[in-house]
Amino acid sequence: MAEIELTNMIMIENPGDGKVAVIHRTKNWRGYAFPGGHVEKGESMMAAAVREAYEETGLTVRNLHFCGTIHWCRVKSDERYLVYLYKTTDFTGEFKTDCDEGELCWMEKDSLAEACTGQENDFVRYLPMFFEDRYSEAFALWDEDIPTEITYL
Repeated sequence: MAEIELTNMIMIENPGDGKVAVIHRTKNWRGYAFPGGHVEKGESMMAAAVREAYEETGLTVRNLHFCGTIHWCRVKSDERYLVYLYKTTDFTGEFKTDCDEGELCWMEKDSLAEACTGQENDFVRYLPMFFEDRYSEAFALWDEDIPTEITYL
């Protein structure tokens, strides 16, 4: 049976100015990304997203809108890595400037792709799922030996 890793990512948008909360991650998955993390044992996907948003940003998020799933399948072992994507403009709390994962800031949505140019992670390839509202899944076969193509479904 294939091993499955469940994670989430949440785009928190400030309704006042349209900027989004981003973390410049310095551990493991390095570079800019939205808040998020792993789903813990016995936890729902949405509960994990709310918890991760709070832990990383200090914000309590509500009324999450499901944006779809990024689904990575490792070719050599059939391991699966799933990222459940959410977005919201409904939050309360004091926004942190840093967390265990790195530094946080509010960034213009139009600046995200440029800020992510050349970084190690695939975050820029997740953006259509958050911004275009026309996909339910992005799927990719993951092989360290060849470039990965993502299919948006």
